[in-house]
Amino acid sequence: MRGGMGNMQKMMKQMQKMQKDMAKAQEELVEKTVEGTAGGGMVTVVVNGQKEVLEVNIKEEVVDPDDIEMLQDLVLAATNDALKKMDDLTNETMGQFTKGMNLPGMF
Repeated sequence: MRGGMGNMQKMMKQMQKMQKDMAKAQEELVEKTVEGTAGGGMVTVVVNGQKEVLEVNIKEEVVDPDDIEMLQDLVLAATNDALKKMDDLTNETMGQFTKGMNLPGMF
């Protein structure tokens, strides 16, 4: 019986450490930025770990007043690319904490 309590305390300490490590990783993710691109780099969008768009850069040569729809599509594609990259980074970073665990709904 005594060994079981020691194992439980050890497991609780490991869980507390994992919670601290996860919180630290989440804080670090907020500070990270990723860049999405479209049109071969003609449009770039930068997002942070909170999925806020920080920058939208459009090269002058892609701006065609007669084809606004293409520009809108490029901005949309670059934004979606940046958001997907941030999702991938988040899943990669946070997934290390749930490897081997069967936790439905977790990252």
